[in-house]
Parts: sequence; C-alpha cells; structure tokens
Amino acid sequence: MGETAGQGLPLGAALCAGAAAWVLAGRGHDPRRARLLLAGGAGVEPPGSARLRRLAEAVLAVRERWRVRYGGRLGRELLCLPAGLVVALLGASPLPLLAAAVAVPLVGRRLRTRHAARERARRAAAVIELCGAVAGELRAGRQPGEALLAAPSGDLGERWGLVSAAARFGGDVPDALRRAARVPGVEGLTGVAACWQVAVDEGAGLAVGLDRVAAALRAERDREEDLRAQLATPRVTAAVLLVLPVFGLLMGGALGAGPLRVLLHTPAGLACLLVGGSLAWAGFAWTTRVVRAAVRPGGKEGRPDER
Repeated sequence: MGETAGQGLPLGAALCAGAAAWVLAGRGHDPRRARLLLAGGAGVEPPGSARLRRLAEAVLAVRERWRVRYGGRLGRELLCLPAGLVVALLGASPLPLLAAAVAVPLVGRRLRTRHAARERARRAAAVIELCGAVAGELRAGRQPGEALLAAPSGDLGERWGLVSAAARFGGDVPDALRRAARVPGVEGLTGVAACWQVAVDEGAGLAVGLDRVAAALRAERDREEDLRAQLATPRVTAAVLLVLPVFGLLMGGALGAGPLRVLLHTPAGLACLLVGGSLAWAGFAWTTRVVRAAVRPGGKEGRPDER
C-alpha cells in the first residue's frame, strides 16, 4: 500500500506541473493578461471602454427609473408599435403607425390601472391574514407588541416599517397603523388601529376585535368579488365589440375586397375609420367607467340587483 501511495504522488505532481505549464502557456498568448501583469495587477481598460461603461450606466439608470415608475414591467404597451407597423406596411399608409403611437400611453395607463388593482387586492388579503395571525398570537399568550412583530406582515406597503418600529420600541402603535392605512389596499388597518386603541384605553379583548375586523374585511372582499363576477358579462361584451371590426377587416382582406386600401386611401374610408374608431373607443371607455364605478368601494353605484 505504501508503494502504491509512493507511485501516486509523482503521478499527481506531474499532472499538477502539466496543468500549470498549460495555464502559463495560455497566458502567454493573451496580450490583455500580459498588460495586466505588467501594470502590477491594476485594471487596464481597452480604448473606448469608458464610453461603453457610461452608456451601460445610462441604460441601467433608465431601466431602474422605468422599473420604479411602472412596477418592473418592461412596457407591454410598446407592442402596439410593431402591430401598427405591420398594418402600416400592409395598407401602405403611415396612419396605422401614428394611431399605434397614440395608443401606447392609453394602453399603458390601462395596464397600470390593472396592475394597481391587483396590488390593492393583494394588500387587502395581507391585512386579513395579519388580523388572524395577531389574534392567534395573542391567544397563545404573547403581548400585543410581540404578537404584531411575530405575525407575518406580507406586503402591507412602504409605511409598515413605522408600525414595526412603534411596536418594537414602545411607540404609538395606533397612530402608526393609521399612517400605514393611507396606502391603497390596506385601509383595513384603520379598524386594527381602532381595536388597538380601545384595547389599550379600556382593556377590551384585542383578539376578539381583530377577529371581527378580519370577518368584516373578508365579507367586503367577498362582496366585491361577487360584484366583479356579475359585471364580467358587460366587460366581455365591450371587449368583443371593440375587437369585432378587426375580424371584419381580416375577413374582407381574405375575400380580396381590400378594406385597408379603402379605409386608408379614400376620403369616405378615412371618415368611416375616424367615426367608427371614435364610437368604438367611446363605447368601450364608457362601459369600463361604469364597471369601475360599480366595483369601486364606497362608490355611488351599488349592486345591479339593488338599483
């Protein structure tokens, strides 16, 4: 066994020496590494690298600003531009591309509105989960501040740090909860603040109050989901009416009627395109506004069956 180990050591040493020679030989053929060695290890930038670095930093800054402003989306509304370009090439007219450029901010606004609505719904669910978790921690024997810190907070907005700091350092927790409730979607924290204030001033049971707040918020969420389900049919109808002319144009093009040539190169076609597009968009915007007003909490419009 000693002889085997003795034979293995020279073989391993030979392999290591060969690998080192190969690496050194490879470095000899790399002029950039040679410059680095001659410079004492300091970085030597190739010509034009400073300009490229500034360009990359500018691109990263624009990307970060876009991420902060638009919630990390890459701008799906920009897909309107290639679609408009295709229609412009097919119809041999720049009007579809101009219309696509005008539609970019409108579509972006609608996408941001939908994203904000999803964020509000997610935060509202986080408030309900927080109430249940804090109530459970209180029943387990923890103090209110400890229970609030131990409960999972989820995504309750950028002001939740005020609540955590107040609970950790003995601050005014109800006031911090009211400040945090100003973020859209976490308005239910106002009820949590009221229960906390009553429990501190009058010694009432905080866990029971939090259960009632969670039940009320859950009932409100179920009511809104039921209302959205009832209003799904008008939304789909409006979307179908908005997209239906596109299928008409495709069918006319398949039959050889040349609808794009008529719409984009004749006065009557341009007038029909302008009037028809305006009416279609006005109908879609009006339907969307009615649906949004019916779903909005505290809106004047109520349920369809209560009118």
